[in-house]
Amino acid sequence: MSRDPEEFMNDLEKLFDETGVAIFKDIQFFIDSLVLRPPKAAGYQAATMATQMLQPIAKRAEFIWKDSKLATITEDYPSEINVITFKRKGGKNVVIGGEKYPPFYSFLGKNPNRPVVTADVFDVPIHTKERPSILRLSKPVKEHFLNPDVSTNPGLWAKKHVEEFGADMITLHFIGTDPTLPEKEGGNQSVRQALEHLEQVMDAVDVPIIIGGSGNHRKDVELFTGVADMIAGNRFMLSSVELDTYEKIVPVAKKYDQIVLSWTQLDVNNQKKLNSEILDMGLSKDLIVMDPTVGPLGYGIEYSFSVYERMRLSGLKGEETLAFPMSGGTTNAWGAREAFMADKLRPEWGPRAFRGPLWEILTAFILSIVGLDLAMMLHPGSVAGFKDIIEKLSAPKPSKPVDGLKWITMK
Repeated sequence: MSRDPEEFMNDLEKLFDETGVAIFKDIQFFIDSLVLRPPKAAGYQAATMATQMLQPIAKRAEFIWKDSKLATITEDYPSEINVITFKRKGGKNVVIGGEKYPPFYSFLGKNPNRPVVTADVFDVPIHTKERPSILRLSKPVKEHFLNPDVSTNPGLWAKKHVEEFGADMITLHFIGTDPTLPEKEGGNQSVRQALEHLEQVMDAVDVPIIIGGSGNHRKDVELFTGVADMIAGNRFMLSSVELDTYEKIVPVAKKYDQIVLSWTQLDVNNQKKLNSEILDMGLSKDLIVMDPTVGPLGYGIEYSFSVYERMRLSGLKGEETLAFPMSGGTTNAWGAREAFMADKLRPEWGPRAFRGPLWEILTAFILSIVGLDLAMMLHPGSVAGFKDIIEKLSAPKPSKPVDGLKWITMK
């Protein structure tokens, strides 16, 4: 007969109290979880007896488990994600996309390319008390680049990211080109100044570069048109094109064989529309990366997760307008108060030096399991931490099977 678990354990405790012995015959245990609470008087002896008593049951459970067969999981994904190759003339190439299965579905097959990291570099120095700037970064980030101060030279900044921290690519954000920002803090820079900064980065590193605009639509078109000739022969990415700007930027990308970042704001239908418009203008499928927008951990990650997942599964199932690799500004995690708030204001949250990087790592990781191919990151520890996770998730199957039942046999 079956017994109520709590009632059974009460009876078992009474039995130990009275006799110190328990003998079971012809019974079956169906255990979901088991917690032994031997009486204090019995102490170690009772715990030892209980363990010995349950070992035959555990061994039987092991036998039943090993003889059971798990159903084979089969899912049909008839399409593939387009392959995108970032090219650096005389340097390194970086490949993303090409997936045939959802991320890390190793039981179905292995995808050809793992997620990669592009590190953020800016065209203005980091703000300090002595040097006002439009670029204000959290202390755990800026301390890596202010001692020594490489933020005044984008080339040195990029070199540190690549050579010391292992970034696969560099995103050079031209935030200083925004004409609405004050010149005394680094704003309203000319395209000529932007070209000088780009030249510094290209001379310093041999990896592909993403050309990041300021967000000012008029100036971004001018910027992308201005840098296109300098980057000819390479295949970089213009970041980004939107529904308001694609008609002017796509022809530049098409002429100079450059990738575009198709950016929308967490809207599947708008993403399909923008991608369709770009394709209709004749840009090749191997020159489009999507950025559905990142709502970071605690500030919309669930919605971002859902949008990334829907886009990736749609692409794998044959939706041509969504069969593109996905990028994400996981740096947005630093906009969450849990990442940047000072220790003295929230001491119970733990050190900010750890909180910020962890927030960025987890934002990138959560999205990578539903399709993020290119993580735009800022903190060196975040870059290293995320790449380590991807390395382990992408590792080949161990030659010696892991004994997942070891805990139950109490060996």
